Amino acid sequence: MPTASLTETVACIRPVDRTWLARAQEHQLRLTKPPGSLGRLEEIANRIATIQSTLTPTIHRPRIVLFAADHGVCAEGVNPYPQAVTAQMVSNFLRGGAAINALAQEAGIELEIVDAGVAHDIPDTAGLSYRAVARGTQNFCVEAAMTRQQLDAALLLGIETAERAVDSGCTLLGIGEMGIGNTTTASALTAALTGLEPNAVIGRGAGADDPCMARKRSAIERALTLHKAHLTGPFEILERLGGFEIAAICGLCLGAAARRCAVLVDGFIATAAAAVAVRISEPVRDYLIAAHRSTEPGHGPLLDILDQRPLFDLQMRLGEGTGAAIAIPIVRAAVAAFTRMATFESAGVSSASEGSV
Repeated sequence: MPTASLTETVACIRPVDRTWLARAQEHQLRLTKPPGSLGRLEEIANRIATIQSTLTPTIHRPRIVLFAADHGVCAEGVNPYPQAVTAQMVSNFLRGGAAINALAQEAGIELEIVDAGVAHDIPDTAGLSYRAVARGTQNFCVEAAMTRQQLDAALLLGIETAERAVDSGCTLLGIGEMGIGNTTTASALTAALTGLEPNAVIGRGAGADDPCMARKRSAIERALTLHKAHLTGPFEILERLGGFEIAAICGLCLGAAARRCAVLVDGFIATAAAAVAVRISEPVRDYLIAAHRSTEPGHGPLLDILDQRPLFDLQMRLGEGTGAAIAIPIVRAAVAAFTRMATFESAGVSSASEGSV
């Protein structure tokens, strides 16, 4: 069973009030544009207005939280890059040299880097939030990826991170991750959540060749067989097959939903975490916005769990929160149009209904 703090967080999650969605849709009809002419921007603005329960929604201090951790399944040779790359990339994030740094800086997005369980030493930790649960998970082909206590700690890390962001004035969170081997973990989670065969949800991740793909497939098949009797619910699936960064992202989704804060979900790994959160509490999906569609084959089935149509498809598969960073300006634009446009009445412009009289 989850800890009391987790139980309290889940108990605070409520579906959005649909009357605000109706009010937002009505407001769109009063703005000086043909109905529906801003396409999905209208849908985005309506969702943000509904989440915030206001016709004057704001995007203030948007923040992407990037959780990093390592995975014991790397012992099975499922990763084309050495596991030390996780720590090296965290250092790169902290120095500002990665894709997410460039995109976040360009869009004026706050970026928080959290060590949720990196296996190797990180040379330069200035600016790093060090909250490692352990130095990587265990190999899920041999045993559970984590203990229940470790799972609770990772979930609480995500919840606390969301609460701290909201308390600082953030009204839009993005989620990202870094962890060598985590596409294997996400694929295993996807198979367990959906019941699909591993072949249907395994992709090349960071560039796996055919022999590496065969090892990924074998590892996931063996793990699903080993843990089959224990994969009875979302907590159990995450404990047996998950990663610390994935569990932390799941916790962030729960914590953000409990605080009525919208979350932009990045790619395959982040969506796996969000899908677990939805299985823990279905109303979480009301607060999630899928940023993009990854090229990973398992992403589509996870988006079905979220009941989401991504904002764009740019054939991306990097992770790091890069899709969320591109999506945040889109959400800003949608909210700006919703809140700053004149109405037909205030601008003295005839509406379509007046023209038909």
